[in-house]
Amino acid sequence: MKRNRTILLAALVVIAAGTLFFLRGRDRGVAASGTATQTEPAAIAAAGRVEPVSEEIRVSAEVSGKLQAVLVEEGDRVAQGQVVAQLENTDYRARVASAEAMLRENEAALRRTVNGARAEERREALATLKAAEAVLENARIEAERRRQLAAQGVISREEADRYEREFRVARARHDEAQQRHALVEADAREEDRSRAEAEVALARARLEEARALLEKTLVRSPVSGVVLRKHHKAGESVSTQFDSPIVTVADDSKLRVRIDVDETDVGKIRLGQQAYVTADAFQGRKFWGRVIRIGRVLGKKNIRTDEPTERIDTKILETLVELDDGRQLPLGLRVDAFVLTGSSPPSTPSH
Repeated sequence: MKRNRTILLAALVVIAAGTLFFLRGRDRGVAASGTATQTEPAAIAAAGRVEPVSEEIRVSAEVSGKLQAVLVEEGDRVAQGQVVAQLENTDYRARVASAEAMLRENEAALRRTVNGARAEERREALATLKAAEAVLENARIEAERRRQLAAQGVISREEADRYEREFRVARARHDEAQQRHALVEADAREEDRSRAEAEVALARARLEEARALLEKTLVRSPVSGVVLRKHHKAGESVSTQFDSPIVTVADDSKLRVRIDVDETDVGKIRLGQQAYVTADAFQGRKFWGRVIRIGRVLGKKNIRTDEPTERIDTKILETLVELDDGRQLPLGLRVDAFVLTGSSPPSTPSH
């Protein structure tokens, strides 16, 4: 009897001890769960893809033609305005030379109009006028003398008339020389000057047009960054009639991640929220950043996973996260993004 009581008492002690241990363990679990909740803020998970701050820029030529040279290779660093390709441009250079010659010709014509005749032409006109005046005076004297002799009957009327005709010819030549001298000495007329100035302006505009067309045969990078792809090589033709990029460049001075936020989470996204991304290739390392842009229209998924059960009919909201320092991430890398929605994100994120 005593033995049964002893066994019963021992069993009760074991049961009580187990119950107490269980209750204490549960309390510790609840406390630990509460602590984790306080230290780990809530986050929205979304798939994303790394892209440059400028996105990808497909650089094409502004004129059609054959490529004389493509001066860069994939992976090369380029500066803004650097020539990355050149089209054959012999005909464009000839147009520029022709326009320059036309401009010089019209500028010379304008100077002649404004400045008038040269000093040599002025002296020549004056000498011609003086000679005409001398001839006219001599013809006048001879005609007068012949009239008097004809009146006295010394010479015939016919001879007197002949000297009279010579006098009229001399007077006409004098008038012509006088007009020539006046024209050489006169200032340019306003309409002549305006016409000459217009010709110069037109020639200058044609030169600028020819130079602009020549410049378009030099394909320049619109940004400083890296060459992502080279689409054409020297000898191939490009056209403005269809999409014909020569190279693709990007400004990778800053990196962004374009993430697909599920429609059920769009109400939790705010500008300026902290976020981080991880990638399998970097063994779970966190690359921190912040939300800088939130889309306004829901759309289809941009980023697909390899899961066969993935729903592709889900609506998403495109959101951009700018990384503080993600230079190690290759462009186009698929990452997992987490946007912190809690009120107390970590104060010292690990980069």
